[in-house]
Amino acid sequence: MSSYNNLEEYNIKITNEIKDRYSTILEEIGEQADREGLLKTPERAAKAMLFLTQGYKQDAAAILKSAMFHETYNEMVIVKDIELYSLCEHHMLPFFGKAHIAYIPKGKIVGLSKLPRIVDVFARRLQVQERLTEQILDCINETIEPQGVAVVIEASHMCMMMRGVQKQNSVTTTSGFRGSFHKEETRNEFLKLISSKLS
Repeated sequence: MSSYNNLEEYNIKITNEIKDRYSTILEEIGEQADREGLLKTPERAAKAMLFLTQGYKQDAAAILKSAMFHETYNEMVIVKDIELYSLCEHHMLPFFGKAHIAYIPKGKIVGLSKLPRIVDVFARRLQVQERLTEQILDCINETIEPQGVAVVIEASHMCMMMRGVQKQNSVTTTSGFRGSFHKEETRNEFLKLISSKLS
């Protein structure tokens, strides 16, 4: 697996195969795939799907390791309000929201930009929010071996908003904790800090 890919590079053979399947889908739902407005839709949809699922070809642990540094700092590090966009694996409809990540170092820190990057790696796969939370949590915990890690994700799911129960204002929150964040005091400090607005 490579850590980084040019987002505009697409395998022509795979893109064309997906494009042909989208053309068939358009016809099956009653559209005319050869009408002007849809002529390039199958190709665009194929490239969009490859972009939205590029996380399968990326290695989150390698991304963290690419910017890991030895430091003595041992207090909480938080990156909050990380935008995320993913596809629900049940209906392949989007869910989107934000992730909040904290860790307490134990001799090693990582470049702050790497935490949003690994959110993208796992979000750009067919997902459920619960698994996404666990994958981010476990990747950080296993790669940099901190004293503790915490992840909270808040997201809105189009599969609930556009279809099914059609509840437009619902938000799903998932959380996970490892190590020192199992202590109530530490966990509460994290939850307080991600809910506060700094002036």
